[in-house]
Amino acid sequence: MPAVASEKLKTDIVSIMGKVSVQKGYYVHPSATIGRPCQIGKGTKVWHYCHIMKGAKVGKNCQIGQNVFISANARVGNDVKIQNNVSVYDRVRLEDNVFCGPSVVFTNVINPRSRISRKNEFKGTVVKKGATLGANATIICGITINKYAFVGAGAVVTKNVPPHALVYGNPAGIKGWMCECGVKLDMKGRKTRCSSCGKAFQGEL
Repeated sequence: MPAVASEKLKTDIVSIMGKVSVQKGYYVHPSATIGRPCQIGKGTKVWHYCHIMKGAKVGKNCQIGQNVFISANARVGNDVKIQNNVSVYDRVRLEDNVFCGPSVVFTNVINPRSRISRKNEFKGTVVKKGATLGANATIICGITINKYAFVGAGAVVTKNVPPHALVYGNPAGIKGWMCECGVKLDMKGRKTRCSSCGKAFQGEL
């Protein structure tokens, strides 16, 4: 992930409500709020009413949709698309090419109480390269969603998801397997080929 020096950010990021919108190498809408210093990669676009906190790291060529919050200790890779109304909390890591649909919910505390601070108990969540999280999916903290997994809309994910797995439901369960291109695979035999891109698969995924 490209680093952006603190001094450079002081001159390039001027996105306090209603002021400058275009930054060197990336775009920030005038209504967005950006903490300084943070890292935002070249080609990234940050849209209406977003809040990226000081210390956050966002990679290259990302699309950060309306009303997205990215916390100080969150990490977003390259070519990530985060749709509207998503909060990426501390210790959530989105690797390259991850897709987060509208209103995806991340958590970082397993047993929250209003009057008890558990900031020292935050659990990490990792979404691996190329995975898709459908609209309104809820991701319970402390798990890993592996490469090219596909989480259906509205799913409640409570445990690790294997690579290429299609999961949905509450709690989410494995319902099939997905190609890297996002097409469901016919896995009746031990060998198959994606009907869309032609990629071959063999054995258990």
